[in-house]
Amino acid sequence: MTPPSLLLVGGRPIEIEDVVRVARGLVRPALDPSPEVRRRIRATVNALDRRLEAGETIYGVTTGFGESCDSSVDPTLALELPVNLIRFHGCGTGRALGEEESAAVVVVRLATLARGHSGVREVLLDRLCELLAQRILPVIPEEGSVGASGDLTPLSYLAALVVGEREALVDGRGVPATEALARAGLTPLPLRPKESLALMNGTSMMTALACLAFERARVFARATSTVTAMMSEALRGEPGHFDVRIFEAKPHPGQALCARWIREHLEYQPAQRRTGARVQDRYSLRCAPHVIGVLLDALPAMRRTLEIEVNGANDNPLIDPDTGDVLHGGNFYGGHVGYAMDGLKIAVASTADLLDRQLALACNPVTSHGLAPNLVARTTSDRAAHHGFKAMQISASALTAEALKLTMPATAFSRSTECHNQDKVSMGTIAARDALRVLDLSERVLAIVLLAACQALELRGAGECRPRSGEVLRAVRTSVAFNDGDRRQDIDIASVVDRLRHGNLALGAPEEP
Repeated sequence: MTPPSLLLVGGRPIEIEDVVRVARGLVRPALDPSPEVRRRIRATVNALDRRLEAGETIYGVTTGFGESCDSSVDPTLALELPVNLIRFHGCGTGRALGEEESAAVVVVRLATLARGHSGVREVLLDRLCELLAQRILPVIPEEGSVGASGDLTPLSYLAALVVGEREALVDGRGVPATEALARAGLTPLPLRPKESLALMNGTSMMTALACLAFERARVFARATSTVTAMMSEALRGEPGHFDVRIFEAKPHPGQALCARWIREHLEYQPAQRRTGARVQDRYSLRCAPHVIGVLLDALPAMRRTLEIEVNGANDNPLIDPDTGDVLHGGNFYGGHVGYAMDGLKIAVASTADLLDRQLALACNPVTSHGLAPNLVARTTSDRAAHHGFKAMQISASALTAEALKLTMPATAFSRSTECHNQDKVSMGTIAARDALRVLDLSERVLAIVLLAACQALELRGAGECRPRSGEVLRAVRTSVAFNDGDRRQDIDIASVVDRLRHGNLALGAPEEP
């Protein structure tokens, strides 16, 4: 097996794709060895030491945390304070993040600390790199963050792993942190003043989950465009709805991109005659680029937001590496990430709703232009005893409804917490978690509708479909057989979702406008 290539962290800004590759174990991170990167990191550590020796008051180092910032902490307790911060935040609840999610959290936290504003040592950053390289990951409960002061409770599980407490995720199962470190030849790393605060006080969990959601949304938008083209073909839709001139007249870039994908799939030419009986199709076909285009047009702005967050210093206080000044502020606030994820989940759920409406057209003989009711393929005497995609349409509708229900903006639910110190919070982590759940549901809707599109095209005659439709159809049929009689289809859905996430369904490469 070829070892993963190296991603240097701390010099050039890293991209969403870098986060995703590290999360999937395709790339191994290392702290950038350049002198300037190392100088900045060391300068903040030295500045912190000088100020502590001078007896200065520094939040979270010589004081308590949060509303307790007016409580002085005796210098003799300076090494006890960081460990206590980790321990009292050990109150996360709910599902533990999966391996890919947990790895994304670690690399995003590494990226912000390596910027050289946080007063952490190189040895700590190297340890985060080593944990990722050996896939020793924190077991992080997903619930418990209000998104300011960042993701304190979830990130305490990363800090706990570093010091050898709580559990580690190794090969898909949780083991005691000390055991996991020992197996890898590592010992727990004691933290110096501010290092646990630097690990915990920031937006890295919400940003990591948002990066994963962003990448899946790009794939989803592209796949939905392809499935729409297949449905248009199967339902004998009007390809003229995707004529380039329509989208030049109102030139939203994502809308035009989606129309181009569909147009190219259908091999549309302006002189082409109409294929259907209606002058124009129902909205779920005719307006598909206008729906999917909203998601596509939102992605570039979301990318900019997320990559600023990944590469920004978002703990508190910050240390100026050039002057040594300690800067108390609020960069841990996750409002930008929360806003992006609330928008993403709305656009994704709306696109799933589009697919659900297309499936309803295909299953109804009144709207399918001659297809069998519920796409039943049976032609023998027992035909009346079979039901095709009837229940699949019900499942798609249920999944869509749940996705739409989750579009309530999480960022609208700010709470005053922690004795009114954190009296305005972002809820960005909940928004990111919601976005991933909406994607889970929407990808399942897409899988069902893709299977229905394949079924419909084969009922029309697979040899007559467009080349791109034929390519997708053949890819799907390598793992899911044509439905010629009632059978369970949950395994079919799961297979298509898995292959969608691994990019091997010939649905097209994602692009951004």
